Amino acid sequence: MDKKVSKIALTMMVVGLALLFVPAAVAQEAATDAAATGGTLLSADGAGRLGGAIGAGLVVMGGAAGIGRIGGSAVESMARQPEAAGQISTAMLITAALIEGATLFAVVVAYLALG
Repeated sequence: MDKKVSKIALTMMVVGLALLFVPAAVAQEAATDAAATGGTLLSADGAGRLGGAIGAGLVVMGGAAGIGRIGGSAVESMARQPEAAGQISTAMLITAALIEGATLFAVVVAYLALG
């Protein structure tokens, strides 16, 4: 992966996590200050929902990238050693299932953070 793309992806993850874990008191204070001055761009509830949506999206993208790398590496390994294809396939499926489980858990946590 290109360094520039890696930096952009890391920045997006940090921003998503920051939006996901913004304390309610800070968001409420900002909403109160904005209401006193005549309006707000994003309410505290809206910021929380946006953070949860960004967090869930980043989790799904990370899980998809991980499973894609596993699949690509497994196919390359099978091409190099066809006699070990059965063992490689089994290990690939187990690892992909573990990543999928962790991804599902993280998405549920992101959605629970909304409430």
